[in-house]
Amino acid sequence: MEKNYFAYILTNAGNTVLYAGITNDLRRRLEEHQKKLVPGFTARYNVHKLIWYEAFSSPAEAIAAEKTIKGWGRGKKLAMIMKTNPTLADFSKDF
Repeated sequence: MEKNYFAYILTNAGNTVLYAGITNDLRRRLEEHQKKLVPGFTARYNVHKLIWYEAFSSPAEAIAAEKTIKGWGRGKKLAMIMKTNPTLADFSKDF
């Protein structure tokens, strides 16, 4: 069975904050963000809405994607997100 690793982007209810991360278990990680189980940026700014994610076959690929995304400005991040999620729908409901 092939293991999946994910790069993802979360936002808050007003879509004003963008947070990029990686995980090997997207469902678990979303629950941690939504229940504020880990103190930090996402808990402080109520960042819990999944608006973009991509699966990778290796952790190195997911890490590289996250680093690339974190190096972009807000406009470039939003342009990428809008290609697959123009309404900024919350994909976390799919998990």
